[in-house]
Amino acid sequence: MLWLIMAGADSDQAKLLAFLALPEAYAPRPEAVERIETHASVVFLAGPFAYKVKRAVKYPFLDFSSLEKRRLALLNELRINTRTAPQLYLEVVPITIGDDGNFRLRGTGKVVEWVLVMRRFEQQNLFDKRAQTGNLSGNSMRPLAETIADFHARADRLLTPAQAVLPLQDILRDNEAALIANPGVFPPEEAKALARASDARLAALSPLLRSRAKGGYVRHCHGDLHLRNIVEIEGEPVLFDALEFDDRLATIDVLYDLAFLLMDLGRRGLTAHANAVFNAYLDREGSSGNLLGLEALPLFLSMRAMIRAKVELLRAEKAAEADIGKAPGKAPGKAPGKARGEARAYFDLARTLLTPPPPRLIAIGGLSGSGKSAVARALAPHIGAFPGAVHIRSDVERKRLFGGAPDRKLPDVAYTQGISDQVYAACRKRARLALESGHAAIVDAVHAKPEERTAVVAVAGEMGVAFTGLWLDAPRELMRQRVTTREGDVSDATPEVVDAQLAYDIGKQDFEVIDASGSVDEVATACLARIGLA
Repeated sequence: MLWLIMAGADSDQAKLLAFLALPEAYAPRPEAVERIETHASVVFLAGPFAYKVKRAVKYPFLDFSSLEKRRLALLNELRINTRTAPQLYLEVVPITIGDDGNFRLRGTGKVVEWVLVMRRFEQQNLFDKRAQTGNLSGNSMRPLAETIADFHARADRLLTPAQAVLPLQDILRDNEAALIANPGVFPPEEAKALARASDARLAALSPLLRSRAKGGYVRHCHGDLHLRNIVEIEGEPVLFDALEFDDRLATIDVLYDLAFLLMDLGRRGLTAHANAVFNAYLDREGSSGNLLGLEALPLFLSMRAMIRAKVELLRAEKAAEADIGKAPGKAPGKAPGKARGEARAYFDLARTLLTPPPPRLIAIGGLSGSGKSAVARALAPHIGAFPGAVHIRSDVERKRLFGGAPDRKLPDVAYTQGISDQVYAACRKRARLALESGHAAIVDAVHAKPEERTAVVAVAGEMGVAFTGLWLDAPRELMRQRVTTREGDVSDATPEVVDAQLAYDIGKQDFEVIDASGSVDEVATACLARIGLA
C-alpha cells in the first residue's frame, strides 16, 4: 500500500515480544500469558496485569520507529487515559538487557524497550465482546452516553478555533489516498465520488465547524471511541485506550468523537443502541449547540467508517505478510480476503451515511401512562437519518427548565399552565433546531390542548418537512397501572394525574389515534404503519 510504511525495526522486536509471551518474564509468575495484537501495539495479559508494547512501526499518521518515540507515546498514553480510566493505567517501566543477553522487565542496564503496565480486566466485559455475543444491554447505553458527555464537558478546549477544520481536511486527504491506492477493494468511480462528496460537504460545513470551535465544542477528546475501547468495571462504563500518538488528532469536535461509537454500533446492526446513546448524550449535554451541530453528523459518521476501512486494510496487509512467511506448500489463510471484504463493507457504509434521507417531524400525544415515551424510543431508530430521530420529551424539558435532577420530583408550581406553555415552546424549539440541521425529530408530550397540537403541526410547515401526529389511547386502569410501576423514569405522573387528565376536554382530535393497549412493539409497529414506514 502506498499509504503504509513499515519500519524495519518491527522485526527486531520479535525476540523481545517472544520474551514477554513467557510466564517467567513476570513476577509473580502467572500460570499463562495471553497475547493480543493490533497494527500499532502488542498487549500481554499476565496475572492481574496487562503489559503494552508499541510496535516499532511507522505510518503516515503515527511514528513509533524509535525507542524514544515509543517511550514518549506510552507516557502520553498513561497521562491521557488517567482522565477516564485512572483505575486501569499504572506506570511505564523499562525492559533491559543484561551482560548475559537476557531480557528483564524492570531491570537495570541497557533499556531496549518500554512497557505500559495496566490493571487487567475481564475480557468478556468489553463492550465489543458483549456486542459480538448479543449481550450488550440497551440499558447500558444511557450510562455510557452520560459518561461520554461528562468527559467531553471536562476535556480541554481547542485554544485556536481557526485550526478546527484543518485536521479534518488532512483526514479526508488520507482517506482519498487509501481509496486511490486500493482499486481492487474500492471501485475507482465510486471512490472518486465519495472523495468529491466528502470534500464538498466539509467545505460547506466549515463555517459551522469553526463556530463550534469558538463555542467550545472542539476539545481534547478520546479520539478512538469505539466499542473495543469501552469496558464495564464495577457496574460502570469506563473509556480507555484513547488516541495517544498525536494530541492534535484527538482534539476534535465532540460530535466527531461520538460519531465513532455511533458508527460502530450501526455497523453491528445495533441501531436502537446507537439511538439510545445519541439521545441520552443530547439530553445530558443539554444545550442547543449540539442540535445545530447535527448538520455535520453525516460527514463525521462517514469519515469514521472510512477510518475503519483503513484499519481493515492494515489487517489485510499484516495477514498477507503472515501468509508469505508460511511454510512452502501450505495453503494461504482466509484472513486477508476477509479483512478486505470488511474494508469494502465500511466503504459502502461511508457512502450511505454521507447521503441521509430528508428529515421529518413526528408528534406523539396521549395521557400519562399511554406509553408515549416508550413508543417514541422504539420509533426513533427507524425515523430519518442514522442513528434515528432526536427524541424530545416534555418531561425532560420540564426538569431542565427547573434545573433539577431527572429523578427529583418537581413541585406543583412546575405544572401550572404558564410553565407548561414554556415547556411546550422549548420542545418545539429543539425540534426546529434538529430539523434545521437535517435531522428527524419526535416530540413526545401530552398534547392535550388543540392549540398545542396545532403549534407542533405548524413547526413542520415552517420547516417544510413531512409531519405525522399520533395519539396513543389506552384504558384508564392500564394507564394507572403503568405510571404506578415505573422505575427510574423522569416523569412525575401518578395515578391521580391520570384521573385528572381524563377530565380534560381534548377537543377535535386531528392526530392519528392508535390503540396503545398492547405491548410497546405492537404499538410501535402500528405507529410505523401510520407513518408509512412499516
